[in-house]
Order: sequence, then C-alpha cells, then structure tokens
Amino acid sequence: MISTWIALRKAGLLGINERNLRLVNDLNPRRLMRLVNDKTETKRLAIEAGIPTPELYGLIRNPLDMRNLETLLDKPDGCVIKPANGSQGNGIQVILGPMRGGWRRSNGQRALFEDLKFHVNNILSGMYSLSGQPDVAMIEYRVKFDEVFDPISFGGVPDIRIIVLRGIPFVAMVRLPTAESDGKANLHKGGVGVGLDLVTGRTMHGMQNGKTTEIHPDTANPLSNFSVPHWDAMLLMAAKAYEVTGLGYLGADIVLDKGKGPLLLELNARPGLAIQIANRMGIRPLVNAALTADTEGLDAEGRVDLAKKLYRQHAPAHPVNA
Repeated sequence: MISTWIALRKAGLLGINERNLRLVNDLNPRRLMRLVNDKTETKRLAIEAGIPTPELYGLIRNPLDMRNLETLLDKPDGCVIKPANGSQGNGIQVILGPMRGGWRRSNGQRALFEDLKFHVNNILSGMYSLSGQPDVAMIEYRVKFDEVFDPISFGGVPDIRIIVLRGIPFVAMVRLPTAESDGKANLHKGGVGVGLDLVTGRTMHGMQNGKTTEIHPDTANPLSNFSVPHWDAMLLMAAKAYEVTGLGYLGADIVLDKGKGPLLLELNARPGLAIQIANRMGIRPLVNAALTADTEGLDAEGRVDLAKKLYRQHAPAHPVNA
C-alpha cells in the first residue's frame, strides 16, 4: 500500500483530499459557490461577460408557470429541459422536436405532454437538485453538435472540460457519449474521456469507467489525433470564467455547436480528477506551477498564453499508465 502511494505521488497524481484542501477549500469561497451551482446565475453572468451560451427559452419556477410549458417546448428543432441546480447530468431531458401526439426524446422514444409535465414537476420538487431543495426548470436551446466528433461519439453531444486554476487553463479533455451512458457525455454514467493537448487541442488518450482505452466502445474508431475546432476560443472562454465567478478552481464545460461555434454549457466548482487518467498524467506539477505563477496584470488572453507556456514546461514527459 505504501509503495503504491509513493509511486502515485512520484507520478504527480493529485488525490481527492489534496484537491479539496489545496484547491476547493483555499480558492473557492463558499459564498461564491452559488454562482456555478445555479445554472441560471451562471448563464446570466456569462451573457454579461460576452461568453456565448445556449439560449434560454424560459424558466418554470412554480406550478403556475406550468401554463407556459407547452409553448416553451414548441420548438421545431427541439430543446433541453434541465434542473437549474442539478449535477452530473441528472434530470436533463433532450427533446429532438415534435412528433405526432407529443415530442421525440433523444433516445427516439415519444414523450407525451403529461410525461414532460411530470418530469418538470419532479425538477420543481428538488428531485435532482444538489441540496434537495425546490428547484427551477430551465428550457433552453438544443445544441446541434459539430460533426468533427462523429467517428468517436454515440447518440449525444460531446463536451469539452477545461479545468482552470487562478484563471489559468491547465488541463483539458473531451467527454464523449456512449451507448452505456445513454447518449450523455458524463463519465460516471459510462461516457468516454479523452485527454487533450492543451497547446494544440488535439486528442490523445482515452478512458472509460476508470480504465484506459484507445478506441470508442461503440464506433471502434481510434480516439487520438482529432483536432478540436476553435480551441483557442475555448481556452479564452475558460479563462474568462475566473473573472465571471471569482472562483480560483473550476471546470468549464463547453460544447461545440455546428452553427454557433463554442458555447459555455456550465461551470463546476469541484471538477473531478478522472481527467488525469484521460490524459495519462498526474497534474500536481501543473497545479504547483499555476499556483505559483505570476499573473499580475494579465488579462484572460495573457493567462491563456501563460497556460500554454506552463503546459510545455511542466506537463509530464512520460504518461502514467492505469
């Protein structure tokens, strides 16, 4: 056990306790957590800062607002229903568009209005909220994902997770939907995470359910050497999230719409550490470099340039095998 711990520490792997103590507790004031826990607040701040985000069609805050639900759902290209204070993709329903007698879900099944009304009522009750308290249902634009990831994606919208420390983006991955994850890009549901070279935005290694992989489990295509379009724009969006929230450690989740380009989906004040497996490297050297870097006078663009410099200097030369 001790020898394993020493080997992992030598490899630079950051553990959950160290993350909580050094990053979450020290850099994320509790009073600011609501800015990312509440997706309506995150969206408002992003819009004010000029960060593109999926259009919000409307909110259902209480049973009285339910009279507006059918109108909000009546979009020819569909929409997304999500809890404002949900996490890990729970409670999100993707509606592809209307079909005879109802709406088509992302899995192809038909949903009647009463089905969707029941789901929204569950959101209002707090079934999916982080605290279990009454919540708000968001109805927003359905992202039409860019075909660049078609060969390595299955039935849903991939997203890009960029972790930011003191406003410096320092590690990233793309999360890919699978059949096991029911078309969602959440790793804990069986999605695939693929590490990204922070400088170039090219895919490298993959992981699923905590184990490394080189191919997508459904398409059987190799995961490496895909270039993420608009990569520098995504890094800039992630860097700006620091100024928007004041949180020193956060994860920015960005989707790539084929017509609108990169869109900020949400922010996370406690991004997980599976990104180390996806990148096959421990992130402690990058964490230490970002914590001690001189950012005095740097704007978001300057911090992105610094991020690339630190990545070249401190990203481990020898990947960690898991």
